[in-house]
Amino acid sequence: MIIYGTALLAVCHLLGIVLGDLLGAALGMKTNVGGVGIAMLLLIGARVYLHKRGRLCATSERGVHYWGAIYIPVVVAMAMQQNVVAALRGGPVALLAAVGSVVLCGALVSFINRMEPQHSQPPEGGARNKKE
Repeated sequence: MIIYGTALLAVCHLLGIVLGDLLGAALGMKTNVGGVGIAMLLLIGARVYLHKRGRLCATSERGVHYWGAIYIPVVVAMAMQQNVVAALRGGPVALLAAVGSVVLCGALVSFINRMEPQHSQPPEGGARNKKE
């Protein structure tokens, strides 16, 4: 069985993990910082880029949409494994990082949505065949 979009997901995931490790090292931590989130943003960006260039067939695009939809519950499940109480005891830096990441993700989602091609809406009332 061919699972379309899996190769693109795998590349984005590997890049996200590498970038998350690099970000963690740059911040002086021995952990991955946001690798899965970075991978998701890469997947969305790659899909938009390939779609605009006409390099993503309809079947592969549906596969990427599927993986994008299934990826969010995976991220939530991974976040549930983190120790939130210990992070909050770490001080205001954890709270600042949480608020900052929410604001940044909201801005990126807004930016990505603006990059999507707008679908024209049919005129109100639609095209009706009138038989009189």
